Amino acid sequence: MDTTVRDPLIGHLLDDRYHVEARVAIGGMATVYRALDTRLDRRLALKVMHPSLSVDSGFVERFIREAKAAARLDHPNVVGVTDQGRDRGWVYLAMEYVPGCTLRDVLRDGGALTPRAVLDILEPMLAGLGAAHRAGLVHRDVKPENVLIGDDGRVKVADFGLVRGVDAGTSTGVGGTGGSGSLLGTVSYLAPEQIEHGTVEPRGDVYACGITLYEMLTGTKPHPGDSPAQVLLSHVRADIPAPSLLVPGLPPALDRLVAVACERDPNRRPADAAVLLSLVRSIRAGMTDAELDSVPPGRWPSRIDMRKVGSEDPTSVVPVRSVLGAEAPDRIERTAVIELPPTGDGGGPVHGEPEAPGGYERPRGRGRRGRFALPVVLLAVLGLGAFFWYVNAGQFLRTPGVYDLPRAEAQQLIEDAGLRVEFREEFSPVVAADHVISTVPERGDRIRRNGTVTVTLSRGPEVIEVPDVSGMPEDTARGALRDVGLTPGDSAAEFHPTVPRGAVISTEPAAGVERRPDSAVALTISRGREVSVPEVLGLPEGTAIQRLREIGLEVEVEGERVHSEREAGAVAGQSPEVGESVGEGDTITLEISKGPEMIVVPDVRGMEEDAAIRVLEEAGFEVEVQRVFFFGTVFNQSVHSGGSVPKGSTITIFVR
Repeated sequence: MDTTVRDPLIGHLLDDRYHVEARVAIGGMATVYRALDTRLDRRLALKVMHPSLSVDSGFVERFIREAKAAARLDHPNVVGVTDQGRDRGWVYLAMEYVPGCTLRDVLRDGGALTPRAVLDILEPMLAGLGAAHRAGLVHRDVKPENVLIGDDGRVKVADFGLVRGVDAGTSTGVGGTGGSGSLLGTVSYLAPEQIEHGTVEPRGDVYACGITLYEMLTGTKPHPGDSPAQVLLSHVRADIPAPSLLVPGLPPALDRLVAVACERDPNRRPADAAVLLSLVRSIRAGMTDAELDSVPPGRWPSRIDMRKVGSEDPTSVVPVRSVLGAEAPDRIERTAVIELPPTGDGGGPVHGEPEAPGGYERPRGRGRRGRFALPVVLLAVLGLGAFFWYVNAGQFLRTPGVYDLPRAEAQQLIEDAGLRVEFREEFSPVVAADHVISTVPERGDRIRRNGTVTVTLSRGPEVIEVPDVSGMPEDTARGALRDVGLTPGDSAAEFHPTVPRGAVISTEPAAGVERRPDSAVALTISRGREVSVPEVLGLPEGTAIQRLREIGLEVEVEGERVHSEREAGAVAGQSPEVGESVGEGDTITLEISKGPEMIVVPDVRGMEEDAAIRVLEEAGFEVEVQRVFFFGTVFNQSVHSGGSVPKGSTITIFVR
C-alpha cells in the first residue's frame, strides 16, 4: 500500500499558501514534500519538521535561527531558502525544488565515475560550500545524499545549516561542544576533530568533501566497518588510503587531492571549501584529456537520464558524457585457472592406477626418489619466493605523505622512514612558503630503502615587480607589462606639462610594487600640455588655422560650407567651443561660412495683417508692423515682391 496516502499533509494547504502535492523524502528530523506556492504559482520543496520534534522549543528555535542564516546564501550551487513559518504545529521551511537525482543515486546506479565527472561535480559543490563558509556557516553534513543533480545537470548543495535529528542508521552523537551537548553528523563523513572534540568548523566540511571525492573516484567508502564505532575509530586512527589502490591508473594528482582534503590534522587541511576549490582547479589544469576521461574498472552504464545536459561550464552543470563515461560492458566474474603439466615419461595415466581428479595424471612410481621430489620442489619455491620478497619488497618502503608540512618537519619524517631527502623550490599560489608542494616518488609510492625523495618546497605565490614604463608610448608600455607577466589594465588620460601626448605618466600600482602574475596594471596616459581653445569665429579661414596651429592644436575643416551671418570664407562655427580645455595636439573642427542665405520676399500687399505676418515668418523673415489707421489690410511693404534679402532679415509692413 502507498504510505503517502496516510500522510496527513498530502493535499493540505499549509499556511493558506502552500499546497502539499507529494512526499519526496523522509529524514531523521524532517520530511520533504513537493508543493505548489499558490500565491506565486511556482513549484517548490517544503521541509517540515517531525511533529515529535516541533514541541521542543530548543529544536524549533535552532531550526528557525539556522534557516534564516541559510536563507542569506544566494549562490547558484546552493539550494535556495525562500520562506519559513509555522502552521498549527507544523514547522516548515520553503526552499527551491530541484527535480533530478542525488549524487548518491548516481553512485548507486553506475559506480565509480570518470575523473572528469568527479571534478565536474566537485567544483560546483565546493563553490557552494565556499560561499557558505565565507558567510560564517558550516554545513556539518556533507555527503552524496545532500548533493543534488538537477535534470538540467546543475549541481546544488542542500541542507545548509539545518538542525538534524540523530538517525540510528547514519548519524551519531559525539560528545562535544554545541547547543545540544552532542555533535550531529553522518558517521562515514565525520572529521577526526569532530569525533574527538566536537569541533565544528569549515575544515570539517573540507574533510567530508574529501571522503565524498574518494567515494566518487572508487565507488566505495574509505573506512567500511561492521559498526559505527569501528568507522569512527578508523577516521581517528587511520589515514584515508590512496584511491589508486582500488582504481589502478588513477592520476597521482587525485591521490594527492584526497590526501590533502582528508588530513587527520585539521591544521594541514585547506582552511575552507574556497581554498580547496582553488587547489582542485589548479590540479585539473595539469591533467590531460586522457586522464580526465579514463573509465574506472568496473564502471557500468548508468540509468540516470542526464541527456538534457549541454553546458560546458563545470561550475554549474555536469556534461552527460563525463558522468556516464564510455558504455562499459557487463561485469564478468573471472577465476584464474592454473594448468599443471603431467610428470613422468608417458603422456597418459599410468595403467592400473586411477586417473587423478581434474585430469591431472599421477606421476609414475619412482620409489623413494619420487616421494622426495615434491618437498624439494616446494622448498625451492619457498626459498625463491623469500629471495624475491627480500629483493622486491623487503628492500622497498612506501613514500610518506608530507604535503603542506614545513621543511624541517617533512625532512624529519622522511629520514625517520629510512630515506634520504633532496629539496627543490617552485612558486605555489596555494601552499605557504617553505611548505611541501609535492614529492618524487609521490605519497604511497614504493621506493628502495635508503633511496632519495625529492621534495618540492613552495616559494610562496610568485610575485612580479611592476616595471617603470613612465614616458613610454602607450603601446610600448603595454607590451613591457605583458613581457614580465602582468596584464595591462584600463587607461585614463590626463593633461601633463612635460610628458608628451600619448606617453605614460604613471601606473597603478606604481613602479617597483610587487604583484601576482597576471595582475592588472592601470595606466595614466598624457594628453599633453593643457590648452584653452581660443575664439576664431568670424576670422578668415587661413587666419583661424594659423592661430590654432601656433598654440599646438591641429585643425580639421568641414568639407561642406554652411550658410551663416558671417561673410563667405569666414569661420562660422568651431568645436570644441571657446574656452574649453584640450590637450596639445588635439584637433579643432571648423565650419566655414558661404555667406547668408538669400530669400525672395513674398508680396503680401492686400492681405489682412495676421495673414501677411504668417506668410513672411514662414518664409524666414522677421516682421515689423506700422499702422496708418486702425484697419487691418496691408497696403505697402519695405521690400517689394521679387526682391531678395538674407534669411532672417526684418520686413516692415504698413497696415491701414
